[in-house]
Amino acid sequence: MGKAPRPAGGRGPTTTGIRKSGSRAVETLPTSEWVVVVPVKGTGQAKSRFGPGDHSALALAMAADTVAAAMEAEGVAGVLVVTTAEASGVFDDLGAFVIVQETAGLAAAISLGVATAAEMTEPGRGIAVLLGDLPALTPTELNAALTAARSHPLAMVADTAGDGTTLITASDGARHAPAFGVGSSAAHRIAGYMPLEVSSGSGLRNDVDSAKDLALLTGRLGVRTARVVADEL
Repeated sequence: MGKAPRPAGGRGPTTTGIRKSGSRAVETLPTSEWVVVVPVKGTGQAKSRFGPGDHSALALAMAADTVAAAMEAEGVAGVLVVTTAEASGVFDDLGAFVIVQETAGLAAAISLGVATAAEMTEPGRGIAVLLGDLPALTPTELNAALTAARSHPLAMVADTAGDGTTLITASDGARHAPAFGVGSSAAHRIAGYMPLEVSSGSGLRNDVDSAKDLALLTGRLGVRTARVVADEL
């Protein structure tokens, strides 16, 4: 399995097998592995629903735990993070491929990430979009979902509440139609994404938007998130 090594010169993979330039080949093959795009806000306004104050350290820790889990999942050829320059060093250190985009909202960050992944990938590789607020995610959970997604041109995982979406996938040859935001689960279904059966207790479905969400995951948090939570107590 190809993992994204620490980027040379501060950006980009060296031996992931992902092309850094050129157009995607026309040939398609059964999807056997994935490039995972993770948009990360990386600003002081992140996680505003936690209440007043700067929650960027917590948001960044959750994103780092999410990316770390994705990089360890079987079948993941590389992880591409779209974030700010301020936050980029965290993901450089993890060995992810980082795209810096300072003013992007979620939709713009996903669009850039998917477009970049499409230019970089190879036949037999699908493109997944994973939200970066899944601090209890494990590599095994993500791998199970990506393995199931191979059977569908487009697939999705809804959050525990059932209204939002935490993961969308497009197998090799399929084109994404991201619809993140309010009511994204229904919107993605309408766009043709097949819902995958994932346990409601899975870290892949438990995104964190509030202090209550975070408290429900006590004892299951990734090491970076747990460290920030402990420091804030």
